[in-house]
Formats: sequence, structure tokens, C-alpha cells
Amino acid sequence: MAPAVNPQDSVPVMVSYGVNTLISDSGVIKYRIVTERYEINQAKRPPRWTFDKGVFLEEFDENFHVQLYIQCDTAYYYDQQRLWELRGRVRVRTKDGLRFYSEELYRDENRHELYSNKFSRLITPDRELQGNYFRSDERMTKYYVSNSKGSFDRTDIAGTGDTLSSAPDTMKAILRPSAIPQRRYNVIQP
Repeated sequence: MAPAVNPQDSVPVMVSYGVNTLISDSGVIKYRIVTERYEINQAKRPPRWTFDKGVFLEEFDENFHVQLYIQCDTAYYYDQQRLWELRGRVRVRTKDGLRFYSEELYRDENRHELYSNKFSRLITPDRELQGNYFRSDERMTKYYVSNSKGSFDRTDIAGTGDTLSSAPDTMKAILRPSAIPQRRYNVIQP
């Protein structure tokens, strides 16, 4: 005979397989979730939804155009904290062509931000950034990457272009003209 199930045991409220669902807000479809396995567990501390076989999320605008998609190997949603934790081969792509790659990504719905404490790679049509810390707004239009390296146009740094080639040389005005070498004659005096 099996032991009794105690209240402290972690028994999921729901387990679903082969999920492809649409989520609406005020009658307008906003999200689509596709996953192999979906579990809601209120007994675990903190309570969470688990997508342990990977998840694919799409966000739509009011005309049902894809605004962004997110894909990862494992995801957890902590409903009381309103926090998404995405793990393993996290991929994000926005309608503007921004691509994000990392091994972890958090989405805080209360603060409306995304962040990662692991190595991340961010590719836009104009530049590529890599770093060990990433923070962004939900739309991924304003982002911060620290301990970073990457490639981007020089105009991105100065904002107006290359100032070295366009600025006048101020040292030329300060320096006196260079001396012209002249031969010295030794004159012997009696």
C-alpha cells in the first residue's frame, strides 16, 4: 500500500500535454503559448507554473501581427510574484529585427522589465552586443548590457560622427613654428 498524500506534498493542480493556447485581453487575442507539457502547482513554495519540455510564446498586436516571440527549453511562471524565469537556449526576436540569445532571462511583470545575469548576446540591424548582464524594458527598445563587448558604428558613440576627422587641430595654433636647421661655422679668433 502506498503512503498517504499529505498537504505538504507537491501535487500539481493541473498537468496538460500538447498545449497550443491563445490568451486574450478584453476580447483581443494577445498571446499564444505552445508547449509539450504544462503544469500548475500551488503546493510548491513559491507556487509556480512549469513548462519543463520547452515553451514557445508569441505576442500579437491588435491586428494579430506578431510583435515578438520567445522560445526556451524550460520556463517557470511564479504567479504570485508575476515573474517569468526562462532557462536553457533562450531566444527572443522582435518585430524590429532585434534578436536576443542567452541561457537565462527573467521577465518581471510588476516592474515591466527583462533581465539576465548570464552571458547574453543582443543583435540589432545596426550592431551586436555581448555581455554578462542584461537589462531592458518589456519592448526591448531601451536596454543596458554591462561587462560588454561588441561592434557598432562610430556614430553610435559620439552621436554626430567621427569628431577626430572634423575637429580642427588646436595644437597647431599653440606651437611655435619649427626651427630650420642651419650650419654653424667655427670662427677662430686670434
